[in-house]
Amino acid sequence: MEIAGYFAALLIGISLGLIGGGGSILTIPVLVYLFNIQPTIATGYSLFIVGCSSLAGAWKNYRKGNINFKAAFYFGISSIITVVLIRKFLVPVIPEHLFVSGSFTVTKSLLTMLLFAVVMIIASLNMIRKDIIQQEEEADNPIHLTKALFRGIQVGILTGLLGAGGGFIIIPVLIFSFHLKMKEAIGTSLLIIAMNSLFGFAGDLFHHQFNWSLLLPITAIAITGTFIGRKMGETISGEKLKKGFGWFVLVMGIYIIIHELFVK
Repeated sequence: MEIAGYFAALLIGISLGLIGGGGSILTIPVLVYLFNIQPTIATGYSLFIVGCSSLAGAWKNYRKGNINFKAAFYFGISSIITVVLIRKFLVPVIPEHLFVSGSFTVTKSLLTMLLFAVVMIIASLNMIRKDIIQQEEEADNPIHLTKALFRGIQVGILTGLLGAGGGFIIIPVLIFSFHLKMKEAIGTSLLIIAMNSLFGFAGDLFHHQFNWSLLLPITAIAITGTFIGRKMGETISGEKLKKGFGWFVLVMGIYIIIHELFVK
């Protein structure tokens, strides 16, 4: 199963490099089902893997001039603060056993996986149904900072609780609120995801012990995937691959719900 997990880590990196998001949504299922890591701990592992992979992808985009630092700052500041607060103060105090309904016990781990499955389904529908409209550069268009700050909080909650990057939320906001072109939106999204994830992981270092002999190889493979994805993006339509990937994420989300509720 670990071999399949390492291959999946490569695919996660390729998705991040190619379309600036989406791949991170698979990190938790890969860690839980292929590496047998407990779900609530897996969110911390996910933050490190996604953070390092996104940072590598952001660096490549920076060298090509595809990062808008003003957008990254305004969007990132609210999301980073939200992530840090959630990982440091909220996640550690959530009890493992939440409540019992008849013979059915709802645990922190079960709720984490079910919420993650719901997020996967929402993300997949965004990837399948919505074409991101490329806008022409308009220097005088106003930037909707209030909307960006609000979306930043949404992404911060998602990243803080579930260890997901939130690229499927970030990229549309960067395009429609900040009027970035697609390539610039992808690069800026990767920088925001990297900042959110790594700041969130830093908060986890005070609460958890990590298996670095497992975490570092997975991260290295995912980083390699971002470079492959960035190269593929020069010749392959990211929009077409995004829809195919969306169908895969949809199936995975449904599988998680069935597995967690009926198979265990």
